[in-house]
Amino acid sequence: MAGSGWGKPRAPASSVQSKRRLPHGSVWPTGLLGRKFEALGLYTVNAVYGDTITMPCRLEVPDGLMFGKWKYEMPNGSPVFIAFRSSTKKNVQYDDVPDYKNRLSLSENYTLSIRNARISDEKRFVCMLVTEDDVSEEPTIVKVFKQPSQPEILHQADFLETEKLKMLGECIARDSYPEGNITWYKNGRVLQPVEKVVVINLQKTVDKSTGLFTMTSSLQYMPTKEDANAKFTCSVTYFGPSGQKMIQSDPVVFDVHYPTEKVTIRVLSQSSTIKEGDNVTLECSGNGNPPPQEFLFYIPGETEGIRSSDTYVMADVRRNATGEYKCSLTDKSMMDATTITVHYLDLQLTPSGEVTKQIGEALPVSCTISSSRNATVLWIKDNTRMQTSPSFSSLQYQDAGNYICETTLQEVEGLKKRKTLKLIVEGKPQIKMTKKTNTNKMSKTIVCHVEGFPKPAVQWTVTGSGSIINKAKETKYVNGKFSSKIVIAPEENVTLTCIAENQLERTVTSLNVSAISIPEYDEPEDRNDDNSEKVNDQAKLIVGIVVGLLLVALVAGVVYWLYVKKSNDAKGKSEKAAAQNFPSLPRTASKHVDKDLGNIEENKKLEENNHKSET
Repeated sequence: MAGSGWGKPRAPASSVQSKRRLPHGSVWPTGLLGRKFEALGLYTVNAVYGDTITMPCRLEVPDGLMFGKWKYEMPNGSPVFIAFRSSTKKNVQYDDVPDYKNRLSLSENYTLSIRNARISDEKRFVCMLVTEDDVSEEPTIVKVFKQPSQPEILHQADFLETEKLKMLGECIARDSYPEGNITWYKNGRVLQPVEKVVVINLQKTVDKSTGLFTMTSSLQYMPTKEDANAKFTCSVTYFGPSGQKMIQSDPVVFDVHYPTEKVTIRVLSQSSTIKEGDNVTLECSGNGNPPPQEFLFYIPGETEGIRSSDTYVMADVRRNATGEYKCSLTDKSMMDATTITVHYLDLQLTPSGEVTKQIGEALPVSCTISSSRNATVLWIKDNTRMQTSPSFSSLQYQDAGNYICETTLQEVEGLKKRKTLKLIVEGKPQIKMTKKTNTNKMSKTIVCHVEGFPKPAVQWTVTGSGSIINKAKETKYVNGKFSSKIVIAPEENVTLTCIAENQLERTVTSLNVSAISIPEYDEPEDRNDDNSEKVNDQAKLIVGIVVGLLLVALVAGVVYWLYVKKSNDAKGKSEKAAAQNFPSLPRTASKHVDKDLGNIEENKKLEENNHKSET
């Protein structure tokens, strides 16, 4: 039937009038057909690659229709029939065309569907409705679109270098129809071609079996230092059934190499200050990428640099390590410097260690400090902080003890020094014996007050008999002093001997003690404590005051006695004179006269005595 004639000759396709009305019950297909529009007077169907192409026959079904057919036109204009449907027998026949085998479907309203759309389906299709006396034709243009794959940046450079034009990579978008266009971006901004800086080359290839395009865009790029961490992307712009669209690639960051422009040296230390004995690490770094791996370190006092990695370690530094340190690149360019101060603290205690001196001797003590900064000095005696530094012009037993001179640099963590002085004050035994009758009058207490260091051993004996008394009680040994006492009730006079002995000397003192029945002067006990000297001083002061008062009272008594004596002598003389001059006066009158004369005489004598006293 493909080659047979169908009644009257048909008019050219361009003269066939299109019919807008479809058969009753028919609707315009939508969905996967995409948007339909007329271009240049021809009806066009936009289809997606791989989907089904649906083409309605846009002719009005005429009366007396015999059958309908679909054909497509070859590039040279020759027709190729692909589908036939009889209006009377309702049967459908598909022509043996390899490209459309098992892909066609022709409905009752003569709508042609082509499954699994291909690029080769992009043709001019014609719907034909035939009656006995006429043939009507209506063409339809099919456009097929294929979305490309997401673009990828392949063949990426390992790194980029400043001042060098280098292939950054290729952006590839595959399987597109029609072909798309590729654009490069840096940090979201379009990269425009710049001679010797940005060079873009786009290539397009077609798969002959599918007709799909693959776009490849290569980018040559000369970076700057600021391009470090820059994000490069590319996009493909393509046309689809609904218009132009774009797909973006994943971003890629490239390592940008650039030369070192500055070197920096710094000190790596656990604390902000450095002290003697610390380990110090110097680090030298360059701001290039990749950073330099080797440097020259310049040490104070050294003329040549020491080649090392980016670090240089100095162990157990001393104060002579203070100075300026430098580092540079191995070509001795771009140098940097820093200053290191090694803090130190020296303490000299004179004397130190264990020192033994005799009581009463002088002992000068000095604690000398040498440090990199001002240091604080602290004296401690027997775990108690002292308010002033020790100085001994005349050593006493209480001066003995453990002395510590401690110094600290407050601004330098962990820098502290201390030295000790163990002072031993020795003395020969000194003895003083006292006795006291107890309040019950039945016994007496005899005390032997002992001083000395090392602590003397005390022994009591009775002179004459030589017997030893073992019932003595001792007080606590404090500051080189203690007491040993015994209680006795002697029936007769007795002499007691106290013997004190240490490594230095043996001292013996005796005391006579009367029988308990014989009263005697009782001597008070000395106070054996740190305040004994103060008590003695106070006692001496009181005694002095009392003696002075007694002397004043004695002088006053003598003066008064002289005054009374002279007054009596004057009274006697006045009475005798009155009796001689006034013998006829009564006795009472004589007494009054005597009294008056006596008063006059007394006043005269008193004035004379006062004058003598003043003289």
